[in-house]
Amino acid sequence: MKSVPYRLQFMAYVLAMMADNIEHVISYWVVFQKFHSPTLGGFAVLSHWLPFLLFSVAVGGLADRFDPRRIIQCGMLLFITASAGWGFFFLTDTIQMWHAMLLLVIHGCAGVLWQTPNQLLLYDLVGPADLPSAVRLNAMARYLGILVGPAVGGVIMLTLGPSHGIIFNTLFYLPMLLWLFWAPVRDRSVAVRRFAVRGLADIVLTMRAIGTQPVLTAMTWLAGLTSFMIGNAYHAQMPGFAGDLGHGDPGVSYSVLLAADAAGAVLAAIALESWGRLKGTPRTAILLAMLWSVALLGFATMRIYPVAIVLLFCAGFFELSFNTMAQALVQLNAPHDIRGRVVGLYNMAGLGMRAFSGITVGVAGAAIGIHWSLGLSAAVLLALLCLLYGRAAKRA
Repeated sequence: MKSVPYRLQFMAYVLAMMADNIEHVISYWVVFQKFHSPTLGGFAVLSHWLPFLLFSVAVGGLADRFDPRRIIQCGMLLFITASAGWGFFFLTDTIQMWHAMLLLVIHGCAGVLWQTPNQLLLYDLVGPADLPSAVRLNAMARYLGILVGPAVGGVIMLTLGPSHGIIFNTLFYLPMLLWLFWAPVRDRSVAVRRFAVRGLADIVLTMRAIGTQPVLTAMTWLAGLTSFMIGNAYHAQMPGFAGDLGHGDPGVSYSVLLAADAAGAVLAAIALESWGRLKGTPRTAILLAMLWSVALLGFATMRIYPVAIVLLFCAGFFELSFNTMAQALVQLNAPHDIRGRVVGLYNMAGLGMRAFSGITVGVAGAAIGIHWSLGLSAAVLLALLCLLYGRAAKRA
């Protein structure tokens, strides 16, 4: 990718994603040690993704109508507020359950103001020809943040402690916040600007608009199913998995498991970008998602630590592969005048439905155990994806 603006965006995105994951690593670990509550881990997933379910299409409509750069900046300011809030409560040792819940909600609202406008900004920066590559590289940036975040977060906690460390973490959001004042954006047509944001009506109208387009429909279903059943709910439960695997220090095991998932995703981005022969089709994306569910099913049932690391590595590889392929297909096939709403609907399914994975994996984990809840969710998802693949094959 030769575009200088895109390269700057990529570097700022990596730092922001790293900051996002440093906050997760520090806050999840401190809160887990204080409350030992799988239910709070489930709420962490619910509060993080429910704003995407409720507001993704509305934010997409705003990005159609207004400058997406300013919307992203609002998200960065909320991220900074959340990290500073964690730091205050850790410093004063006054963190209570409701404090943690409030900060988790703020963090979730920041995410919804970031992701959909950022995808539209990608389209503006590189255009349709380079969009699949840009989507893959940005997904790699996301996983680089997940990969580097635990390591950097660990160093920060060792040198500054969790309280000062999470406050220091706010600095990593500043490059994205500041770069957006000068980031170029394409001039948007009057046809795009004329639509008002209408809340629930936007969701209904957008669903009708994509109903006649098999690619958009299949990819939205794919995003919704994978997010509803599993999403990334197992990340919030990773301290529990690390403890159950019983391999050395739980803190180190926790970071290694997260890093294995991220490393697989980074390798997938590098491999797909350099190889360039895997054609993006709905059936290929669904097949990759099926392999992801198989890897997570194996991880849920595995009690051998090295094998669990390998399975998470494979899961990360397949997750990035199917997610970036689906996202690129949606952006390339979305009607121009409602692109933000279509991408918002995809994010509502792909990110918003993760709120319910906090129930299927998190809350259910408190009742039947996190291994059983993740394993059953992965098995049901595999069956549903087989049905979706059959439907896509018939349409093809």
